[in-house]
Amino acid sequence: MPEIVVRGGTVVTPEGASLADVAIEDGRITAVGPELPGADQAIDARGLYVFPGVIDAHLHFNEPGRMEWEGAATGSWALAAGGGTLFFDMPLNSTPCTVNAGEFDRKRASLETSSIADFGLWGGLVPGNVGEMAELADRGVVGFKAFLCDSGLPEFPRADDRTFADGLREAARLGLPVAVHAESHEMTENLTRRMKGQGRQSIRDFLESRPVAAELEAIQFAALLAEEAGAKLHIVHVSSGSGVAMAAEARARGVDVTIETCPHYLSFTGEDVERLGAIAKCAPPLRDRAEQASLWGQVLGGAVDLIASDHSPAPPEMKSGDFWRAWGGIAGVQSTLAVLLEQGHHQRGLPLERIAGLLAAEPARRFRIAGRGRIAPGFAGDLVLVGAQTPFTLWREDLFQRHAISPYVGSRFRGYVRRTIRRGETIFADGAIAARGGGTLVRPQPERTS
Repeated sequence: MPEIVVRGGTVVTPEGASLADVAIEDGRITAVGPELPGADQAIDARGLYVFPGVIDAHLHFNEPGRMEWEGAATGSWALAAGGGTLFFDMPLNSTPCTVNAGEFDRKRASLETSSIADFGLWGGLVPGNVGEMAELADRGVVGFKAFLCDSGLPEFPRADDRTFADGLREAARLGLPVAVHAESHEMTENLTRRMKGQGRQSIRDFLESRPVAAELEAIQFAALLAEEAGAKLHIVHVSSGSGVAMAAEARARGVDVTIETCPHYLSFTGEDVERLGAIAKCAPPLRDRAEQASLWGQVLGGAVDLIASDHSPAPPEMKSGDFWRAWGGIAGVQSTLAVLLEQGHHQRGLPLERIAGLLAAEPARRFRIAGRGRIAPGFAGDLVLVGAQTPFTLWREDLFQRHAISPYVGSRFRGYVRRTIRRGETIFADGAIAARGGGTLVRPQPERTS
């Protein structure tokens, strides 16, 4: 008999939603259908939606080296509390950064000890490490991350034009995508220098120092070089509807590009930054209401491929004081699904099926993670059971991340996570963590060659 049957829930896949049971044995789904035979364990999902476990393709858990910022233990607890079962950790913020095979091995060993969620690892693309990319690919990176502007960390310098072009060609040879932080270095640096020279250091001045035009210029540049190299390009955290439109234009002409945005760009505006302060500081920054409305239009219209948290936490002392000096990252890994259910589904009519695609099926497809992201026989038993109509307010004491700092604190949502199941094991249930460790590395399936 199957080990587990999740009974009577509304199973949501990108193809539709229907009442069904889900049977899981040895960590994999064996059947989906009505009134499946009994099992060793039955989980009652009546009245709940059953989504595939969230795959967060972009976050920073900062382990090893900066675990006082977060760490994969507390980070994966928060991910699980938000319905997540798999994450891809970015190569910077951990120290040293994941820019060679040795640091990949070090990070993998650390995360296998601490994470309750499964994980993939991004490799870095920085000046001087293009020759290391093949070994990183052999180790199993999901792709390579490059900054076109200052990353904020001297140990992870931006990719100059030659590094970026060479890295795209090498990534194309290896069959892996390059994720790019798309902001123009020249534009942001010149505006920052000018504003500081004029004594302009308000929150509004910071927002104006990183305009939408800087994002558009970098997206256009990255797409042109990716097209020339025949590379796969992934534009991370696109903050504006205009940026999505520009990337979509490149895709329409044949560039292999996917587009990611984040829940904070869909939830908050520049006005909120002025109200909340450094807790809502990020780069690219939050935009005005018109750009946010345009971004929602792109999500609803299908142009955005996936949504990831870009969880980038820091200790409280780094998110206070002088705004311009404060760390530029938003901590929100626990709220991605809640934002899409409340602001997407309930407020704007975003179909539940589309949420399953944005948060699970598409990340698995783009990064070639076999057997993940769907509720179907043969796939991993990664599920999240959600009371989609259940209202709740997120309070500081509800956060499982290391530091209870998030712009979502005090927000009201409809869509409460009741249980998160990773490969058949419950890792979060009824407001409590139910596992300690157990996360394992996933790696891309080899690309098919003709």
